[in-house]
Amino acid sequence: MKLHYMGKYDLNPDSLPQREHMPNAVKFREPSAKRAALVGNILAIIIYVLLAIPAFFRCYAEIVADEWQILLGALASLLIIFPHELLHAVCFKEDVYLYTNWKQGMVFVIGPEDMSKGRFVFLSLLPNLIFGFLPYILGLIFPNCLFLLSLGCTATSMGAGDYMNAFNALTQMPKGARTYLCGFHSYWYMPQSKN
Repeated sequence: MKLHYMGKYDLNPDSLPQREHMPNAVKFREPSAKRAALVGNILAIIIYVLLAIPAFFRCYAEIVADEWQILLGALASLLIIFPHELLHAVCFKEDVYLYTNWKQGMVFVIGPEDMSKGRFVFLSLLPNLIFGFLPYILGLIFPNCLFLLSLGCTATSMGAGDYMNAFNALTQMPKGARTYLCGFHSYWYMPQSKN
């Protein structure tokens, strides 16, 4: 993996890395950017509530006694936004490009290389497993670690866009298909058999 920091994203999708499309490539069926943001925000709220309910019942006494850990865990989730994208980046084997636009709340990576469905799903979910699910599970196991529980709830819900990408790959790509990113969009294709 070779990481290229591209600086501030200028909100022009044409400035993102593009590549020549593979024969018979199919663009993922994705909602428009506006609709994806709405769906992602709704999904994030649903995930947060679903995780917070068992956390509340498991750790009620600790929450009442130490609400500062909850606040600090939620705030810490903002600090993992950049490392979250770096974890996406390490899943690429070739060039990967990192963009930021802090005013718009955007940090993302794009790599136009081909990959299997499994690697794409892993790439999409890895940061959420490390920064979200793992701290959440540890927080449930050790109820006095409310910081981890809060970090896990918040960071897991922040991965809503990643879950949508993984869902699209799992439901749209046939067995044996390969995928790649081109700009903000994902495409899949069936490799040509070599006979």
